[in-house]
Amino acid sequence: MELTLWMQWYRLILEDFDFKREDDEHSAETLNNIIDDMGAITPQDIDINEKVIVFGAGPSLKPNLADLKHVDLGEFTLISADGATTALLEEGLVPDIIVTDLDGRMDDLIKANQQGALMVVHAHGNNPEQIEKYTPQLANVLGTTQSKPLASVYNFGGFTDGDRAVFLAMALGARVIVLSGMDFGKTVTHYSRPDQEDGPADKIKEKKLQWAKKLVQWAVINSDIQFLNISGGEKVEGVKDVDPRHL
Repeated sequence: MELTLWMQWYRLILEDFDFKREDDEHSAETLNNIIDDMGAITPQDIDINEKVIVFGAGPSLKPNLADLKHVDLGEFTLISADGATTALLEEGLVPDIIVTDLDGRMDDLIKANQQGALMVVHAHGNNPEQIEKYTPQLANVLGTTQSKPLASVYNFGGFTDGDRAVFLAMALGARVIVLSGMDFGKTVTHYSRPDQEDGPADKIKEKKLQWAKKLVQWAVINSDIQFLNISGGEKVEGVKDVDPRHL
C-alpha cells in the first residue's frame, strides 16, 4: 500500500480508537535510535519465497498447524504474527519472519529469533517500554511504524500484527499469500493474549480484528496476489478456501 493511501486509513484508525499520532511517533523514534545503534536490517536484506503463509493467533491456528504437519513447507516463507510464534514452536516450526509489537510471549519470540527468525518490530504509542526493554535483546531487526517512516523504521501499511504481516509479504514480493489462524472473529486465544485464557474478545480487540479484516480485504481487491485461506472464523470476500493438506 502506498504511504499516502495508508495515511488516509491511519487517520481513520486514530479517530476510531482515540489514539494520538505523537505517541506513535515517539515510539518510532525510540525504536529507530535503538536499532540504528544495533545495526538495523533493511527490506532489501530479506529474501522471501513467492509463496508465503501468514499465521495469525486465532482459534483455527492449532488445527491448521496439525494439518500442515503433512505438508512440505519448504517452498513457503513462514511469517508469524506475534503470539502465533508460540504455537509454531510448539509444533516444531520456527517462522522465517516474526511481525510483532512485543506483546506476545517474549521468551518464545526471543527463542525463535535465536533460531534464525527475522524480527519485524512495530512501534506504536502503547509499547515504548517494551521497545526499550526487549529490542536490544534481539538480532536481525527491521523496524516498522504506522506513522511517518524514519531512517531505519518503515511503513508498509497495516494496523494489527496479522494484517501488517500481509502487507509486509506484499511489499517483499509475495505472489501467493496463505492465511492461517487469521479468523477475524470474536474469540481471543492465549496465543494472542498470553496472560488470558481463550475466550470472548473485549470490545477494543474485536474492533481491532474488524479493522484487520477490512485491511486484508483491501489487499485482496487491490493487488494481483493470489490469496488463499485455511483459517476458520470470518471469511474475507474473494479469498479461496483451501484444505491445508492440499497446498
